[in-house]
Amino acid sequence: QVQLVESGGGLVQPGGSLRLSCAASGFTFSNYAMNWYRQAPGKERELVAGIRSAIRSVGGSTSYADSVKGRFTISRDNAENTVALQMNSLKPEDTGVYYCYVYLRGREYWGQGTQVIVSS
Repeated sequence: QVQLVESGGGLVQPGGSLRLSCAASGFTFSNYAMNWYRQAPGKERELVAGIRSAIRSVGGSTSYADSVKGRFTISRDNAENTVALQMNSLKPEDTGVYYCYVYLRGREYWGQGTQVIVSS
């Protein structure tokens, strides 16, 4: 059974940092690309960052939404089956629920989400 469990959200002041983590189980983690999405209040869910599997690119290439480039870093630990999102220089517009996502065997899988609030 595929499971994705996020952690690390919370309340942070503008300019601060948070590190989100997603623990994955139920599939061969290293073989699949992993993504972080977020959904702000009243807005659609959007892709924030992605990291490819090690088997498709050396070291796992990454991609980011323009709004987070230079501030967020996605990484994966294939030994621990985790994917992390380091978020620096946080802005109020980064507020939302952050979700871990994987697409495998023709299906989408989402975690339960972790809330991030950036406010003074």
